[in-house]
Amino acid sequence: MTDTLPPNVYQPLCPTRMILDCIADKWTVLILGMLEDGPQRFNHLRREVGGISQKVLSQTLKSLERDGLVTRTAFPTVPVTVEYAITPLGLTLAGTIAGLRDWAESHIGAVLAAQQAYDQRMDQA
Repeated sequence: MTDTLPPNVYQPLCPTRMILDCIADKWTVLILGMLEDGPQRFNHLRREVGGISQKVLSQTLKSLERDGLVTRTAFPTVPVTVEYAITPLGLTLAGTIAGLRDWAESHIGAVLAAQQAYDQRMDQA
């Protein structure tokens, strides 16, 4: 993709696809949601974001930092204390994906009912 072409997420070589992969990741949605409340330590994030492994949390935070959505600050304590915070750019995204979290929580009943109806139809087929 050349610099002269406008971003187009439908083109496979467009770099916007890379950021969409990040945004579509459930861990990104959950971590940015946690960081909206203020800076958090790594272990606090790991405890609060149920089901995430230490490795996946570390990888996701590094990816978010690389994309400019999160900052990492190390404090000279023993042991070193590390804190993560959302950036202004990250806040613009967090506001958008908050709607996804809200939608998921508000509509889970309808989704589960649709899944159950589908499964019943497939069992009868």
